[in-house]
Amino acid sequence: MALLRAFIHRARMARTTPHLADGLPADDEVLLDAPDERLAPALAAAGLGDHGPAAELLAATRQAGEWEDRDRYAARLAAFARSRDEWFAHWCATAPDDPDALLVRAELAVTRSWQSPARVELLRDVGPLVRAAAEGDSWDPVPWRVALDHARGVGADHTEFERLWGEAVRRSPHHYGCHVAALEYLSAVWHGSHGECFDFAETAAQDAPSGSLVQALPLRAAYGYLTDDGGAVVSRGRLDAAADRAMALSSRYAPADPRPAEVRNLLTCVLVGLGRRQDALTQLRLIGPYATSFPWDGAGDDPLGRFLDLRRDLRREVAAAQALPSTRPLLPRSERAGRAPARDH
Repeated sequence: MALLRAFIHRARMARTTPHLADGLPADDEVLLDAPDERLAPALAAAGLGDHGPAAELLAATRQAGEWEDRDRYAARLAAFARSRDEWFAHWCATAPDDPDALLVRAELAVTRSWQSPARVELLRDVGPLVRAAAEGDSWDPVPWRVALDHARGVGADHTEFERLWGEAVRRSPHHYGCHVAALEYLSAVWHGSHGECFDFAETAAQDAPSGSLVQALPLRAAYGYLTDDGGAVVSRGRLDAAADRAMALSSRYAPADPRPAEVRNLLTCVLVGLGRRQDALTQLRLIGPYATSFPWDGAGDDPLGRFLDLRRDLRREVAAAQALPSTRPLLPRSERAGRAPARDH
């Protein structure tokens, strides 16, 4: 995590600042993982013990084939159920075969297992829940994203991974969540390499529609590379191309749109690591008030604080670079260097 440690450090400034003149919202206006207008009422009702709106929301996404929204909503509802599960327990008790409840239950079981030192054993135990969710609806790709996450954690071999991946893309060939899960399986940290990640991500992006979130998949590969302190060299041109592709995707959405918020947050992080400060500042303006835990939680337990710190630091660095054009970039844009050495370990 050298990139995050080096460039998302704690600032010594006060957290509360006046409204910024460069198009960024004030610190106290920034929200972390803010739910959209569809999810917010479901979470509010769940907080009062009523699972009905959550059930209706997920049923609507399943019936309409809104797989990206369905994936995000299921993950958020499972995260809420981790801390307050009365509403969810009632849902499971009253509708044990509901495919939407099965999906959230599988997501909850897998994410809980990941937090334990006994992760592998616990993940193996929840295998039946994952299979039940996958069998809940024959056209839903989201349970197969959960299955791919599960397979990565239990150390499934490539044959099993290929089987699960085939089931996922048969249901939705461009579902972003399944692609991210597959990319993580193929990462150098788990069961592959940086080269495999980039090959997979670039091929998927080339095949996906121009507005698909899969266009951001090479960006995920770039982030994995920049936050890994070792491994084979990836060319600077490949890293820049991943960022450029994600910038094109970001430009298709309106400023301060919550839907691409995570992609824009990740893009900002990667652009900072590549020394592209002005581009990163542009993405911060497009993010508006919508900070996301990922990727800022990769360097500690205060993602919002790190996001705000980076905004302050980046504004100062951009101003300094404009005053002193010779300011050295964070990551030298040099194909000859191939990869910048890690700093500030």
